[in-house]
Amino acid sequence: MLFHGLEGSSASHYSQAFAHWARARQWRLVIPHFRGCSGEINRAPRAYHSGDHEEIGWMLERARAAVPAAAHRVAVGVSLGGNALLRWAEEAGHTATRSTDAVAAICSPIDLAASGQAMGQGFNRWVYTRMFLRSMTPRALAKLAQHPGLFDRDRLLAARTLYDFDNVFTAPLHGFRNTEDYWTRASAKPQLHRVRLPALLLNARNDPFVPEASLPVLGSVAEPVTLWQPAHGGHVGFPSGRFPGHVLGLPEAVMGWALPHLAGIGAGHG
Repeated sequence: MLFHGLEGSSASHYSQAFAHWARARQWRLVIPHFRGCSGEINRAPRAYHSGDHEEIGWMLERARAAVPAAAHRVAVGVSLGGNALLRWAEEAGHTATRSTDAVAAICSPIDLAASGQAMGQGFNRWVYTRMFLRSMTPRALAKLAQHPGLFDRDRLLAARTLYDFDNVFTAPLHGFRNTEDYWTRASAKPQLHRVRLPALLLNARNDPFVPEASLPVLGSVAEPVTLWQPAHGGHVGFPSGRFPGHVLGLPEAVMGWALPHLAGIGAGHG
């Protein structure tokens, strides 16, 4: 099961790369969409967020019920989806293995305050933040049309950073006091010691959204957690092959880590 990133979907480049890997090896692949990301707006007065571990748990349970009990399962989260997946693993503790055998978080902002600060500065703010807000703001306004009075429309339209957007929309709609409370409680990094199943944290040290200084170090995580922090790869890039390259090496590497953690399985089928 693959959980997409902020404003991502099953059409995202990494989703297609994992679909290619799964199809070639006859694995089942499930790519659920977070609320509002499927092309159809959800009905409830909420959306999705980086720490939405209850949503992750519900999706995993639905998938578990749909496949044979003996099937091996791997859950992969990309960026926001990876942080939410780790938060689920932390909350689930020893019971996590009922739903999946291993988890992997790719380029995930596990320290939301550090990533939020990075996104609010310089090139990130003027390019990437604007790109995200161009997608997120109309969706938020559609939610307001569904539920008049849900938040302050003028404050939302004035938001120029993810901090501002989260303060008006994400935090209050999902039970947080403000952006600081949301970023603190939703970050996976402080609770990585609670993970009790095999977990991979893959973060490139040159990721513009996830500062290298915010990455966890050996000794700060639980024993089942593997830290993989290559020098290059950017944010969910990791290109392979000749220029301009492709991203098919990403699922190869992630699933290459996962397969040894699945007892009795080879590299061909799942």
